[in-house]
Amino acid sequence: MAESTFQTHVPAAILVDYETGTILYEKDADRQFQPSSLAKVMTAEVLFAQLKAGKITLDTPFTVSVNAWRRGGGPSGGAAMFAEVNKPVRVEDLLAGAIVVSGNDAAIALAEGVSGTEGEFAALMNQMAKTIGMSNSDFRNATGFADPGQLSTARDMATLAQFIIRTFPKEYAIFALPGIDWNKIKQRNRNTLLTAGVGADGLQQAWLKEVGYHLLGSAVQNGQRLVVVVLGAKSEKERLDEARKLLDWGFQSFQQREIFAADAEIGRAQVFGGASGSVGLTARGPVRVLTSRRGGERITARVSYTGPLQAPVAKGTQVGQMEVTRGDIKVLEVPLFTRDDVPVGSLWDRALDGGMTFLGDSARGLVAQAVAKLHK
Repeated sequence: MAESTFQTHVPAAILVDYETGTILYEKDADRQFQPSSLAKVMTAEVLFAQLKAGKITLDTPFTVSVNAWRRGGGPSGGAAMFAEVNKPVRVEDLLAGAIVVSGNDAAIALAEGVSGTEGEFAALMNQMAKTIGMSNSDFRNATGFADPGQLSTARDMATLAQFIIRTFPKEYAIFALPGIDWNKIKQRNRNTLLTAGVGADGLQQAWLKEVGYHLLGSAVQNGQRLVVVVLGAKSEKERLDEARKLLDWGFQSFQQREIFAADAEIGRAQVFGGASGSVGLTARGPVRVLTSRRGGERITARVSYTGPLQAPVAKGTQVGQMEVTRGDIKVLEVPLFTRDDVPVGSLWDRALDGGMTFLGDSARGLVAQAVAKLHK
């Protein structure tokens, strides 16, 4: 199994291929940590969503409150944009301050500008996290300040990064800015992965005394994008070294293979009471996985749905999923949709229905044939 050829010293990590969603490596990816400043990536996502919805613009001014200045600005002694108290700052500038230099004053000002209070903004963060599919995260503030109730995981952070890159490609470019010049203070981007020579263009790194050093990053080489998360490193050096090693290993060790072409029938779901006794299942696009360049891996796939389906069935309805595993690791989960409409059948059709099974032999056969190609 390819995963055994790589080991990381950090307590938790994950490496994901962006295009296919294939998990190339994971170690305690569901272990919860306080995210520290990685929480600012969630703060940025909420702001990006507000911009997309037209609720604010990049030119919208938010006033830097005394609270934001005292707790997150110069007086705090922590990472800051050094925005002036009681002065308006454009959303675009605050986003750069929060993302590029991890400014706590900027993050608090954004939260207060959107929701009035940071507590109310945290509720919005949790709402968005749930929508995205971050099932093991709970946010309490916009900055990442220490809070034992504020928790996330490597898997959830990778999910967040993939969502931002896919949904907000224009806004994502902010993560790669080399630095900011604000209030006559020049600061470089705090994400050291950007200058590590691995093709990185985001996202954020963090530190918290209680848990150590974190990094959430993404890099592109030869048209392939990987997302990496390392949590709980012992030092800045270990954080960067382990993230870079993971990315190098991922880019060098895997190749993309197609299991099913776009609109191909992946399986069939049985239908009760329909004009047809079954309906084809397909993914939204081609199904691809990354496999080891050296071979020797055991790739398996399984289609499942809750059935039989009850007619009428509309084309494009999500009814099941295909789970792909590499060895003992689940690397891909693909939603499956109906390929056709199935209207209610005649009385005779309905009378013949009965004795339905959970997964038909046709589904098993199609998946088995596709996966067999990977082992040639």
